[in-house]
Amino acid sequence: MSDEIKVDLELDLKGLLCPLPMVKVSQNINNVPVGGVIRAVATDPGSMADIPAWAKSTGNEVLSAEKQGNEFVFLVKRVK
Repeated sequence: MSDEIKVDLELDLKGLLCPLPMVKVSQNINNVPVGGVIRAVATDPGSMADIPAWAKSTGNEVLSAEKQGNEFVFLVKRVK
């Protein structure tokens, strides 16, 4: 799926603990245009709950959230 989506910003959040991966995505969402996508890679399992919850509460969209080995990879679309 990620091959079809243009990524506007890559965030390496490996090694950061909850809630920092979500905080970093939140801090960077305005660095992409509306409709833009952030690809975030985290190692904290808590990010699987935190990032989708943040996106829902802010009106942004998680296009995908998947575990790849020991990493959690998110595609987050800026909606507004």
